Amino acid sequence: MSGSRQTRRRVSYALGYIGLSMFSEAETELDAIDPEDRELPEVSSVRIDLHIAARQWKRAVAVASNLAWRHPEMENSWIGWAYALRELEQVEEAREVLLKAEIRHGKASAVLHYNLACYDSLLGELASARARLATACRMDGRFKQAAKDDPDLRALRELQKKK
Repeated sequence: MSGSRQTRRRVSYALGYIGLSMFSEAETELDAIDPEDRELPEVSSVRIDLHIAARQWKRAVAVASNLAWRHPEMENSWIGWAYALRELEQVEEAREVLLKAEIRHGKASAVLHYNLACYDSLLGELASARARLATACRMDGRFKQAAKDDPDLRALRELQKKK
């Protein structure tokens, strides 16, 4: 991570507070970072984590979309942006975000394909959802278990039961 030693320490503290669900303390740490370091990608990434953990969806969208456009190589900004949109029930918009991210991250990101499977399932695009889920599971077998209980994939599971 770039930035000063103090910035790195504050980011570390903020992550610890997020892990403990102490969101105001995490925000205090991030807000105390020197102004010239606040826009570092690593700091913005932790701010996204904070907003998602605190269920502050609109704030997560604002920070994540900004980071994704400034640093498109940062996969987590695209994933966080789409996830926050999904939580705001803007599933089509979430899908569009990940389709843009797929150009850069699709070959290596199982979570991108898994989330696209979820969004496709919610949108009734079950053939695409099935293909996306298969890709995610090939890339990372842990998604097989996650898919069994994910409410976003309910329509896809129901289709499988009918066959």
